[in-house]
Amino acid sequence: MFDKILIANRGEIACRIARTARRLGIRTVAVHSEADAHALHVEACDEAHLIGPAAARDSYLRIDRILDVAARTGAQAIHPGYGFLSENEAFAEACAAAGVVFIGPPADAIRAMGSKSNSKALMEAAGVPLVPGYHGEDQDPALLAREAVRIGFPVLIKASAGGGGKGMRIVRDPVGFAEALASAKREAVSSFGDDRVLVERYLDRPRHIELQVFADTHGQCIHLFERDCSVQRRHQKVLEEAPAPGLSVQRRRQMGSAAVAAARAVNYVGAGTVEFIQDSSGEFFFMEMNTRLQVEHPVTEMITGLDLVEWQLRVASGEPLPLSQEQVAIHGHAIEARVYAEDPARDFVPAIGRVVHLREPAASAHVRVDTGVREGDEIGVHYDPMIAKLVCWDVDRDAALRRMRQALGEYQVAGLANNLQFLSAVVAHRAFAKAHVEPGLLDTGLIERHRSELFPESTGADDTVLAVAAMAELLRARADAQARAARSADPFSPWHSASGWRLNQDNHHVLRFVDGDRAVAIVAHYRGDAFELELPGGSRRVTGEADADGRITIDLGGARVLAQVVRRDHALTIFCDGRSHRLDLETPATGDAADAGGSLSAPMPGTVIEVLVKAGDRVEKGAALVILEAMKMQHTIAAPATGTVSAVYFAAGEQVTDGAELLAFERDAA
Repeated sequence: MFDKILIANRGEIACRIARTARRLGIRTVAVHSEADAHALHVEACDEAHLIGPAAARDSYLRIDRILDVAARTGAQAIHPGYGFLSENEAFAEACAAAGVVFIGPPADAIRAMGSKSNSKALMEAAGVPLVPGYHGEDQDPALLAREAVRIGFPVLIKASAGGGGKGMRIVRDPVGFAEALASAKREAVSSFGDDRVLVERYLDRPRHIELQVFADTHGQCIHLFERDCSVQRRHQKVLEEAPAPGLSVQRRRQMGSAAVAAARAVNYVGAGTVEFIQDSSGEFFFMEMNTRLQVEHPVTEMITGLDLVEWQLRVASGEPLPLSQEQVAIHGHAIEARVYAEDPARDFVPAIGRVVHLREPAASAHVRVDTGVREGDEIGVHYDPMIAKLVCWDVDRDAALRRMRQALGEYQVAGLANNLQFLSAVVAHRAFAKAHVEPGLLDTGLIERHRSELFPESTGADDTVLAVAAMAELLRARADAQARAARSADPFSPWHSASGWRLNQDNHHVLRFVDGDRAVAIVAHYRGDAFELELPGGSRRVTGEADADGRITIDLGGARVLAQVVRRDHALTIFCDGRSHRLDLETPATGDAADAGGSLSAPMPGTVIEVLVKAGDRVEKGAALVILEAMKMQHTIAAPATGTVSAVYFAAGEQVTDGAELLAFERDAA
């Protein structure tokens, strides 16, 4: 076994690898960019070394710098995690040349599975079932059109070197094939520098099921059962679970045998994942092989009781697999939810900013949180916006779902948009919750098919949320008054009273909130030991108490309500009954006067891609003004009203920070 390893990654996977290494008595070396100097994975390791600026191409993708740190620190092996260099055959080869063990498969195996065409030819030879299609080298458009007719429509045109949905087109009849082929080839060459494509039968309502495989250098290869990863958005996974709902023992055995055959076909070593697509009849086909540890590996660990990182380390150091196929078994059910800083209502656009409040559900034998983010950390523009992976286990799927619903309700993130409420909606939806009873409910189109239910129209804050917000502000004002009185030379002065006493005035307060597009005024009357709040639904008697951390308990007309209120400047985030709601205190900055003109600011750090206006231009409401790029996605800054651009502060190619004024804008007079 190794004495010291270098972890060539960041975030939650680097922390997770470091945790296992520490348990095994292995020292760890972290590498980090300038942006990650104070990141959690840096603290999780025994030593850490700077390898470059924030951009991944200048740090986490620099093979030379990583190997230099390995040499200087005496690291005997490098764990690449996932992403970055984990499936880079050049990195695996460079490690071997430097005399450092690459904790992953041989470079030849990475290379073999890196090409969709080559990998499918290998799988066909190994007897692994493939989606009917054409995977040849001849790219003559006429030949491809004939092959599409032979396969039968609908067909899927897919870039051979592709990924992430790029270079993919669904064609439902021969008439549209030529145009779709040309479009797919253009996108493929733009994205991957390679315009070769495959043509395959398109499967309606498929399930995405993958098998965890493990092989050692002694000729042993086994599988550790399957994971269902069908719940996806933008071709990226949202929820994963093991075992797959409704999968028969016979089908599991067939898929396992096919996965092991796929691994053996490329002389695989270490942890890998063979991904299959399954149609509505239950027939399954090889899709691709990921030659690394997967993001969703914790669900496999939870149902097998194994530590896959430990297995990786043992296999890489030359040891045989710890168990045989007959010795591994499924125990219970596990579900993983990916908690992201993103806005589901805006097509899952990444959210950038500071995590001002973070409360995770308590860890236990049933609940696991893998994270690389702490309260106060910045989610930046350069890396994946994942906050954590929430994994829940129990004896069966129903029980695991209950654990997941409870854990999501306890999870609190404030300061930037996140997908926690969306995840709660998905796991509660019948199509997901009953998939083990009716497997036909679950497929990769689940989110889009149920979009209206998973993305309901906002109904605004109800009376309970408004009462919590109002009481939080009233109790804060009372605490401030008491603190001033304690510091005063006359602590009994009525001017320090928080009782609602006013000279020649009724003893009431008016609190004004902005709730989305509506303004809400709440009148609070002091009633001795309580407040009477005039809420939209009527007057209610309310008492309450709060602590310094924002936890608040109120009695609302006889009902006890527990909540958490996070205040940042004039913004309140209220966590109540498993949900969160954002309210803003109305101030001169949020009132109508501020909207008469002013500036338009960057919603996140990024790069200005294009400026579409100049000073003096008149524009209509909704007109595109500036295009930003952040997290590899483009965001359009639009005119909030009809008016005139009075100044432009940035040019294309310039970097901007969160909140930077992009331009000045004057609305037309009403």
